Order: sequence, then structure tokens, then C-alpha cells
Amino acid sequence: MDSNNSTLEDHLLYAPICNGWTNNTEGALYQLGNTILFLGYMGGSGAYGCLFIFGFLSPAFLCLTLWGWMTMCGLDVLSWNGLLLFVCLIQISHLLFRLHQEGLPSEELTSLYQAVYLPLGVPVHVFKQIAGAFENKVVELKAGETYAVEGKTSIDQLSFLLSGRINVSLEGQFLHYIHRHQFLDSPEWESLRPNEEGKFQVTLTAEEDSRYITWRRRRLYLLMSKERYIARLFAVMLGYDIAEKLYNLNNKLYIKSGVLLDIRLPSLYHVLAPSSQGSEGGSGSDGGLIKDPKGEDPSPEDQPSDVSQPEHWRDPEKPTSDRWDPELPSGEDSTSLVLEDFADVAGSLMDYGSEREYLR
Repeated sequence: MDSNNSTLEDHLLYAPICNGWTNNTEGALYQLGNTILFLGYMGGSGAYGCLFIFGFLSPAFLCLTLWGWMTMCGLDVLSWNGLLLFVCLIQISHLLFRLHQEGLPSEELTSLYQAVYLPLGVPVHVFKQIAGAFENKVVELKAGETYAVEGKTSIDQLSFLLSGRINVSLEGQFLHYIHRHQFLDSPEWESLRPNEEGKFQVTLTAEEDSRYITWRRRRLYLLMSKERYIARLFAVMLGYDIAEKLYNLNNKLYIKSGVLLDIRLPSLYHVLAPSSQGSEGGSGSDGGLIKDPKGEDPSPEDQPSDVSQPEHWRDPEKPTSDRWDPELPSGEDSTSLVLEDFADVAGSLMDYGSEREYLR
């Protein structure tokens, strides 16, 4: 046992030293194979990086296989390099199949996935299901053409703008724009149940050449009923899109001093709240305040008790004198704006019959 160990040590530590280096080379195939092998290991990561590596390793092992057969005449050299060549070819076939499965049919859909769905962590196969629902088709809308006409176009689809800009108007008055990567008809989609029918209350016109994708209502509901993940994804995207549209409308609310009003403020809600149908002389444009025929404001005791403050804002334990009065400004804060300032707003809700018409 000791003699065997000592012999192994002698072979490892005291190996015979080369007496001299030969001037002969192994031939062109050997040199070419190792050169390609060197270049192949410069590839990166990912599917395309692996494809680069194995794409170089295959011809390298092919050269070494030919070298072992024609020059070395060694069965072991030929077998090992032939086996490595076979494995590389199988790996290349697998990578090409994977890239074909994960690929998208067009550049527009690829950019859509990378810009919108990839940041949300949506897998490629899920996006392919979504794209299959609109049959991978992109619709073009020329400048000046209408996507929907108020009171005429039925709500039977959901569209998403890929490029261009859409003008949204009501009775000829501009409301806001729809830009790329926004839904065209998200409020209409959310306003109806799956079994309900309705028509657009606004007009959508292409401001410039635009392209969009569209899902048919029935087909998209069928997909969301089967895939809960897709249903939650559309719920998040539609909710965000509707919030963006509401804040675009909010940018139109300015008073004479240039202060930007906030649609969430209680004072603005009180000013914008339309009067009831039963109030004589009152209308939605009056903001619910009743005025004297001579043009003078009535005294506080002549006004209805529900005008000074909405019911759900009242504190029964708080004295009436401490409650907020819309006609008593309390500084420069936007919550104390008087009706006269808001009545001069161009494009505000006071130009419409009701709050719903403005928000549409």
C-alpha cells in the first residue's frame, strides 16, 4: 500500500521533464478549431448569449473532430469531439425553438409588451393570450376620422392606443386628449355590465394618424372569465387609465386668479353640486344657490338648510356658527372660493347641465 502511494507521489511530483520541444504543429484544423473555441466563450448571458456561444462551439468541435479523424487517427479524440458537437447542435435547436415560442408576431406588439406589460411583470405567454384575443391585429385611424360619435356608436369593444393622439369632445367642446398607451373607451367599458348595452356619450376624433388594438367585448369577457390573472390585470390598467382621464379634466378647472382647483375639495363639490329638480329658479349652472329675482343674494334664513352644507359633512354635535359657510371666504385657500370666481371659469362644469355630463 505504501509502495503504491509513493509511486503515485513520484508520478505527480517527479514527472519526467520534456527533453525538448518539437517543431511540428498539429495542423490547420486543430488551430482553427481552438481559435473558434476561444471566440465562442466570449458570449454573454440570456437566450441570445447562449445561442452565440453554442453557435461558435459547434464549428469548433467539428474542426477538432476532423482533426482527430484525419491527423491524430485517434478513436478517443474523434469520439469525444463528435459527442460534444452533437450536444451543441441539440442545444442550438432547443434555443431556436424557445425563441420561436416566445417571439411576438410584429414590432409594434413587441414594443407594446416591453413598454406596458413587461414593467408589470406579465409573462410573455400571458401577453400572447391577450394578443390572441384581438387576433394580433393593429387598426389604423387617419387624422380627422372618428372612432366614436356621441349618442350613436355602440359600446361593444375596448381599444388601446399604440400611437397618435385622440381628441375627446362633448357637444363640440373639447374635454381632453388620449395619448399613446392609453385606453380609448375605458369609462364606457366600466360603466356597463357584461350583459348591458349602451352608447358613447362623447365623440372621439383622431387628432393625427393613429394606430390602436381593439378587443371585442364578448371575447375579452370570455378570456377574463377563464383567466383570473388577466382579469385582475385589466382591472388595474383600466382603473389607472380612468384616474388619469379624471385628472386631465381637473386641469381645466381654473379661476380668475389662476389657482388650480381640485375636484376632491369639499368646497368645490358644494359649488359644483347641481340643484334638485324641484327647486324653482335653480339650475345646475347656479350650483344649487337660489338668487333673488333682482339679482341679489337672499339672506341666510331664506335659503334651504341643505344648501349651506351637504348632509354627510355636517357634525350634529358642532354648533351651527362654526360650520363652513360657502359665502364667507376665509383667506386665500382654494377651499374658500366664492361662487363668483368659479362662475367665470371657461370650460367648467357650469357650462354643462350636470356633473355627469362634465365628467363624461
